[in-house]
Amino acid sequence: MSRASRKARRALPLMAASLLVGSGLSALALGQGIAQAATPAAADAGRASAAAQVTDDLNGDGYADLVVGAPGGTVSGKAKAGYVVVTYGSANGLDPAKKKIISRSTSGVPGAATAKQEFGRHVTKADLDQDGHADLVVGTGVPGGGSVILWGSASGPTGGTAVSTFGFAPQAGDFDGDGVTDLALFDLVGSHGDDPVAQKARLWKGPMARSGTPAATLDFMDKSEWSSYDSDERPYPGCRERPEVCVDGPLSVKGPVIPKAVGDINGDGRTDIAVNDYAGDGQWGNSVLYGSPTGFTRADAPGSRGAMGIGDINGDHYDDVVVGGSDEDESEVAVAYGSADGLKGDVQKFDQDLPGIPGAEEEGDRFGSSLSVADVTGDGYADIALGVVGEDVKTVADAGAVVLVHGSANGVTGTGAQAFHQDTAGIPGVAEKDDQFGEATALLDVTGDGRRDLAVSSARENALAGAIWSLRGTSTGLTATDSVAFGPKDVGAPDAAALFGSTLR
Repeated sequence: MSRASRKARRALPLMAASLLVGSGLSALALGQGIAQAATPAAADAGRASAAAQVTDDLNGDGYADLVVGAPGGTVSGKAKAGYVVVTYGSANGLDPAKKKIISRSTSGVPGAATAKQEFGRHVTKADLDQDGHADLVVGTGVPGGGSVILWGSASGPTGGTAVSTFGFAPQAGDFDGDGVTDLALFDLVGSHGDDPVAQKARLWKGPMARSGTPAATLDFMDKSEWSSYDSDERPYPGCRERPEVCVDGPLSVKGPVIPKAVGDINGDGRTDIAVNDYAGDGQWGNSVLYGSPTGFTRADAPGSRGAMGIGDINGDHYDDVVVGGSDEDESEVAVAYGSADGLKGDVQKFDQDLPGIPGAEEEGDRFGSSLSVADVTGDGYADIALGVVGEDVKTVADAGAVVLVHGSANGVTGTGAQAFHQDTAGIPGVAEKDDQFGEATALLDVTGDGRRDLAVSSARENALAGAIWSLRGTSTGLTATDSVAFGPKDVGAPDAAALFGSTLR
């Protein structure tokens, strides 16, 4: 039976407060100008400077900046060479006219545009050289494709330093707890069999020199983890028989793993990484790599392969792990709460039938197919933006939606939940079949008012050109008022099957 015939066709209903469905909107005409309300709300520049985190601010102006990956973009005639677009935050939000397009054909960026490399498939941001500007690490979608570090400045990312081999899902954080940002680097495992295999990984201690040299190379996995490694998975022969003589430590992680999110789950001042974790025989689970001065240690996390995010949902000063459903038939979201001992055993689970969430749980909705965790309302509790890419909007199949649920002292609550899609009043565009609005989400304070704003994408919009939307955060949640939308033509970038918005950071 086809998915369309399996799926219950109960479209997302009209909801007067939390979901406003508009009428008479024409299809989003990307490349014909930005769709934006005429009277943007002003924000105080002083508040902006205080609100923006250096991690997200690439040009040091006090506003978070959004990085959009377009891994399908054709560059210098090379199909799927890929590129990224940096759009700068401001008191008035994002403006596609204020942007920078970066590919491997950009002057100063090492390497050359290469077909099917998918530059921009993975990105991360952090101040790696401690100059007060966030730096941008852009990875690729192929094994051994490497990555590039673009150094932040008053004019945004500049120059470029090549990192060979390691281009898969780079992660930044203070993993050893010394107060300086480190960089965890991974290579994509191209294929694997029934058993987990060694995945190349590196842990670079910050600060980074602009030559691409870290202060030191740390053990990636703590030596206590070595009992789980076969002898041929250890870095070199001297380590296989006598681990105590190793200097560089294990330079791989048993995988494949897919790094997803970072945060401090056990409150020890060291950043941890949540990963999808291959268990063998085609089965995936999740793990947390806990940071330490001597390398990561590993422990289980709930759920299987899918979206993951980290943030303090219940305000207890320990970050929590949020796990989305792994496929179209699994739409339950799980929250595992942090503690001084790591993740607690009790897991809160919810789906679209949680009281207060607009709509209803339906087979194939993929509730939680993407997710981001951060404090939208400024109340001290992290909220969760959840992509629902298979949501039907009225009679339009798989148009997609995004749902915001709030955190509280008691965990996730459906009270005050909101849902948005392309037929919501104030959202530019119109719901169309198979757009899968909600493919990627990111919560960033692009307006500098101390509340996170939502970026949400449909990489399938306009024949796979892709597009992103930005909705502002308020003290009660998100608002469609003053929302903006743009695609590759609006920023002057290649648009044919660009998959613009596949990655948001």
